[in-house]
Amino acid sequence: MITPEQFVGQLVEDIAQNKLEVPTLPEVALRVRKLIDDPNVNANQVAKVISTDAALSTRMMQVANSVMFTGMTQVDNVRAAVNRLGLAIVRNMVVAIATKALYSPKLPTFAKARMQELWKHSTKVAALSHALAKRYKHLRPDEAMLGGLIHDIGSLPIIIRAAKYPELGQDPAVLQKIIDRLHGDIGRLILQAWHLPDELVAVAAEHEDLLRISLGAVDYVDVVMVANLHSYLGTKHHLAQVDWTNVPVFNKMALSPDESIRLFREAQAEINGVYDLLGGKA
Repeated sequence: MITPEQFVGQLVEDIAQNKLEVPTLPEVALRVRKLIDDPNVNANQVAKVISTDAALSTRMMQVANSVMFTGMTQVDNVRAAVNRLGLAIVRNMVVAIATKALYSPKLPTFAKARMQELWKHSTKVAALSHALAKRYKHLRPDEAMLGGLIHDIGSLPIIIRAAKYPELGQDPAVLQKIIDRLHGDIGRLILQAWHLPDELVAVAAEHEDLLRISLGAVDYVDVVMVANLHSYLGTKHHLAQVDWTNVPVFNKMALSPDESIRLFREAQAEINGVYDLLGGKA
């Protein structure tokens, strides 16, 4: 038996001592990202690495043939898929594809259900973020999509550890409070370990800081924050009770709450396409 206070105490101590076990990306995903970081790399070299993993190869071709990216003809090999998508998008898609597997560990029923719910939420925020980022020319929709997909990644180690304590599964509200308190800090650690860009690390760490006021242009934290708020509309989540007129990000984005609702409504077909592509209904 463990109390919620003891559980949190253990997590906080492990974070402070850098002892927290965090999920890792498959080696092939890390190799692809590192390879694409080389300015001298070409599509053939990237395709060769992707081809070493059958599952990743299949999914990359499915992405290239999806409604989001499809051309006049269907691609039937990894090299053609990489050429169609471009290296920048491939760099993000390998992480998006690899991330899904992290949400399917062998866990007790209550923890498995939380994981499935979290994945569906993450894909929804990713799809909303992709649509919203198109409003801002300096942002990449695929980068915003990845930000939305990994914004709650810090919840994974909490749920996995909670699975060892059935008593925590008896009160979902208690576990949710723990997740709300710690998932941002843990998310930052995970994405730093994955060597993702600082702007995506910030998404995991700051997306629920609703009073955040950042200088400069609209960034990926801003986009994911708005997408996250929209994702909870009509639910009992505490973020669904927030008065959006008091959230500074809407002013920064020159987007009223009503305008944001209209924007997402008009982009619903595209949002559904990204959601399905990421496997949100799986």
